[in-house]
Amino acid sequence: MVTDISHEGLRALLREEGVSFQAVRTWKRSNDPNFEPKKNRILELYELADAGRATVICLDEFGPLNFQPQPGGKAWAPLKKPRRIRATYSRPHGVRHMLGAYDVTRDRLYGHVKKRKTRTEFLAFCRYIRSLHPAETRLHFILDNFSPHLGDDVRNWAQGNNVELAYTPHYGSWLNRIEAQFKALRYFTLDGTDHPDHATQARLIRRYIAWRNYNVDDAKLRAVVNTANVA
Repeated sequence: MVTDISHEGLRALLREEGVSFQAVRTWKRSNDPNFEPKKNRILELYELADAGRATVICLDEFGPLNFQPQPGGKAWAPLKKPRRIRATYSRPHGVRHMLGAYDVTRDRLYGHVKKRKTRTEFLAFCRYIRSLHPAETRLHFILDNFSPHLGDDVRNWAQGNNVELAYTPHYGSWLNRIEAQFKALRYFTLDGTDHPDHATQARLIRRYIAWRNYNVDDAKLRAVVNTANVA
């Protein structure tokens, strides 16, 4: 039994076992009793999509979006005395939400910015995504257990429109590949910004999505996405 080991020695020992220290905000082990079958189905769908044998689409909401100053990002700035981020003490303009979809098979990102993210907006977005493909093409939606994604009306719509709903396990949103796309969206569009209003922010998000879909092989984009992708 090892009783006397330095901090660096412990790090080296853990690296040999395939464990590394990482900066994370929170981490929760899934308590879903159906974790394995849900995880295996999602991984199976990714394999089929990567082989071009299935149309797999990851859905989720991004936000809330407000137009307070955002930290982070890199830019040219004066030496020694960079401009400070302004303070915001009141935010009377509300927030927005982006409903996002990542088509794994086509490697395309879609997003609609809305004032709300209820089941009404979610189903409308699902209908839009469904309209992008022939009705006879089976679509496989990967999504989490957020309440607007659940319910008989959602399941009935999916059954009537040739769509499979594959839910991630509880505390298993890392299985959804759209999370890596959201990280890239934040990196390229929001980090280090101070948008004056929601309209400006939404316009820049739409411009980023258009750029991203025409530059899927961009080296920086690939690096950010690959770093965040888990599944």
